[in-house]
Amino acid sequence: MQHQLNLKTTVACMLATGLLSSASVWAQEAAEKAEPTDSSTVVVTGVKASLIKSLAIKRTNDQVVESIVAEDIGKLPDNNVVEALQRVTGIQVTNRAGGEVGTLSIRGLPDLLTSWNGRTIFTASGTQVALQDIPSTLVRQIDVYKTRDASQLETGIAGQVDVKSLRPFDFKGPKVSLSARETYLDPAKKANPQLSAMLSNRWQTGIGEFGALVNLAATKTKYRNESVTPGAMVPFTSPNAAEVPPGYTPLQRIFDNKIWTPGTHAGLPMAEGSTLDFNGKAYPYYLARDAVFQSDVQGERKRPAANIALQWKPNSDSVYTFESMYNGYRDKSFNRLLFSFVDWWGDLGSNPAGTITTFPGTNVIKSRHVNNVYGFNSGDYTTSATDSRVYALNGKWDLGDRLRLEGDLSYQSSSYHSEFTATRIDRVAPSIDVDFNAGGNNTAFHFNNDADLADPAKWNVAQFFDNANRNKGSAATANLTGVYDANWGALETIHFGVRFDDRKASEANRTQSGTLNRNLAALGPEYSSTNSNFGTDISDVPRSWVEPNAYYIRNHIDDWRKLLNSADANFQTTDKLRLQKTFEVDEKTSNLFLMGNTQNELFGHRLRGNFGVRYVKVDTDMTFYKVDATTKAVTSSSASKSTSKFLPSMTLIYDASKDVVLRSNYGETLRRPNFGDLNPVLQLGDDVSKVGYGSGSGGNPDLKPTRSKNLDLTAEWYFQKDSALYGTVFKRKIDGLVVNLRHKVHVDPANDPFRNSTSGGDHTNGYDYVINSPVNASNGTIKGAELGLIYFPKGLPSLLDGLGFQGSYTRISSSQNVPDANDAGVIVAQLETPFFGVSKSSYNATLAYEKGPVSARLSYVWRSGFLASNEAALFANPIGIWRHPEKSVDFQISYKINDSMSFDISGVNLTNEMQQQYYHFGNAGNAQVSNFGTVQTGRSVSAGLHWKM
Repeated sequence: MQHQLNLKTTVACMLATGLLSSASVWAQEAAEKAEPTDSSTVVVTGVKASLIKSLAIKRTNDQVVESIVAEDIGKLPDNNVVEALQRVTGIQVTNRAGGEVGTLSIRGLPDLLTSWNGRTIFTASGTQVALQDIPSTLVRQIDVYKTRDASQLETGIAGQVDVKSLRPFDFKGPKVSLSARETYLDPAKKANPQLSAMLSNRWQTGIGEFGALVNLAATKTKYRNESVTPGAMVPFTSPNAAEVPPGYTPLQRIFDNKIWTPGTHAGLPMAEGSTLDFNGKAYPYYLARDAVFQSDVQGERKRPAANIALQWKPNSDSVYTFESMYNGYRDKSFNRLLFSFVDWWGDLGSNPAGTITTFPGTNVIKSRHVNNVYGFNSGDYTTSATDSRVYALNGKWDLGDRLRLEGDLSYQSSSYHSEFTATRIDRVAPSIDVDFNAGGNNTAFHFNNDADLADPAKWNVAQFFDNANRNKGSAATANLTGVYDANWGALETIHFGVRFDDRKASEANRTQSGTLNRNLAALGPEYSSTNSNFGTDISDVPRSWVEPNAYYIRNHIDDWRKLLNSADANFQTTDKLRLQKTFEVDEKTSNLFLMGNTQNELFGHRLRGNFGVRYVKVDTDMTFYKVDATTKAVTSSSASKSTSKFLPSMTLIYDASKDVVLRSNYGETLRRPNFGDLNPVLQLGDDVSKVGYGSGSGGNPDLKPTRSKNLDLTAEWYFQKDSALYGTVFKRKIDGLVVNLRHKVHVDPANDPFRNSTSGGDHTNGYDYVINSPVNASNGTIKGAELGLIYFPKGLPSLLDGLGFQGSYTRISSSQNVPDANDAGVIVAQLETPFFGVSKSSYNATLAYEKGPVSARLSYVWRSGFLASNEAALFANPIGIWRHPEKSVDFQISYKINDSMSFDISGVNLTNEMQQQYYHFGNAGNAQVSNFGTVQTGRSVSAGLHWKM
């Protein structure tokens, strides 16, 4: 049959459930004029219906918003929230691992505001929630706001992602829904269940109408992540004895940073014949990697979740909603790390030059043979748990014909706890042959006898690291907003509101390490664990190696700590371990906003607008704790700061014709500092690479919010009820970006965890550390254009009737100044670089099909390469770590068995793409010569059964 969508009814429902912001309360009127009333309209489900509803939301909202609407009760078009968002115009995703995407950005920026039914939500001491923690079966709709007016929260300069859950008044009567899904993940080669159930009903009583809804979900995922990575570049002397400086031997690693400067942006030159100065004389040098390593992470992740909603409508002028949400996260992961240094220069025989090859025209070593290879394997075991709860009470009242009020009280709490233990085993292997780029930008290597990797008798149990963290956060929020129908000439409505939020956050941790020096085989077979079939899709590397059995050690951790204590009296047993707070923050935020909606005519067509300002005041009280490395005495320090801002907004919407909408939006948003970035206590890292100084980080309590001024110009053409073409040009001018500046500090041995008397180091001399600290020292600009299309052609042959297309293209350019500081922390230069995580181009294309009981889609998502991060300033390679282009092919087909039951099959990353990186800065470095690591993300295939009544 020919499905029709009554836009008026749809928007009315959205307004009733609080979907649109207060700036869009008269969007219903726009819908009434745009679409005729059709009393025969029926509710439809499926891919096409979901896209049609998303267009209705986009058309009637004042802001630039993209929406994903569930195809049916508890049925998003993807298995999780972030996967569904990757096809939204302007959204880019990356860091796919463990069967899911890890990072989401809007127009290249990752700092987005996350909210649930309009309320800010977060995880522990962070500023946003991990969206993948929200099961898709609990979601009714996801709205992505790229612009915001004065009535909306001001934080998150990237935008806002608002996740909406179901409520009992969404349905006319009783509803029951059950879903079961099984997902097969490769390379884990495991099947994983996902279960959900929803029960809802509403009743008429003598005191009004009541409704109740319960929604439960649980998922379990067994995953595997595989990666092979060459280490960073460092300089070596020439393999030719005649070109070696005095005091050095052929291919000796050059540690002296008075001869070369580690961590420069472009690194050392890679041209053939490049030289370094040794006591006034130039000698050629070669560049090679200091190590090779591979990581095999196998784990299990669980996510229980629940949503409860109670609603009461005592009369036609008021409605009350109580709702609560719980999200849980449990993860256990065993990382089998094989790490081998390939920088030793001894025992090269009479022809060191014969042990290497170089990339043509460069001084970069492509392959080499190394003897007496020191390496370690590390069995890293991490357990983590998150519990987040939100409780909210909302009331809406119509006070007379002209005033509408909405009040909202909420409280949320979230805690995250993790424990990390790592047991290292080490050995010296006779030799290794390594090719740093053996093809496809992948590293390959083998030892003289790979079988020794799996023999416990060949390995010595060395260091044991024992860490734990606990992060907590809570927020109590009160919000009151109102809309007054003024009808004062061109001014139609006045919007106003006040909001108060009291946010608390704290972090605590503990850390210790010790050394056992026992043969692994001597401990017994239960202490050993061997993997298999590693990296068969990546490169030619060892497929199996032995690790300390992290599962067994953790299950017998009390005995293991006693064993370490017997070898090192300073290593604490379980009964002595305590978490120590590192900081506590109490942040109080007060908001006021005032905004007016106007309506006029221009050239015979309606011109609408809203103009407003939001005032925000933030008072932050901070307490920081520091533990003396020697005495273990705890000292605390405090700091307070207060900031306030006025943030204006303006929106103009012009209905150029019945089917064409033009918009212009200006608004200002803020990014507040992460709580952890405010903590000035230093976190130190040892000089593992032996460059002459350690590394570290420390926060800055004087950080200020980053401010963004945002301009969007949009044109939308709704040429059919189910089709539209739309485009946007945008610009973000961002001031006060937080960047890390490095400076060298000399740490007293009493506060040096690696060189004090209790750690067995040198207690007589201090040591230098290069510290990265965050500062508001950068400004930047992001600008670009978006183009989107949803199109269901008419008049197609019968078999193709129901075929449609959804696609979008985004082009972004970004630049920011990055200050360059000397070792004293003095800024000596300003560099211009792109923003981290911003692809210049990205697009997605989806073929959708809806015909009878069959619903299907085939999607392709692609983004160009981008700057992902910077390497630590310790090495000779270009400092930028760039990602190769990333893509994913996804598929889903659903069959409606009857009105109550449907079955679907879906697949993600069907072409089994990998994530790859390389070192690059300016003109230095490329994917072939300075490749840096490959991660096998794997594919997934799932089947689901959905039942409702």
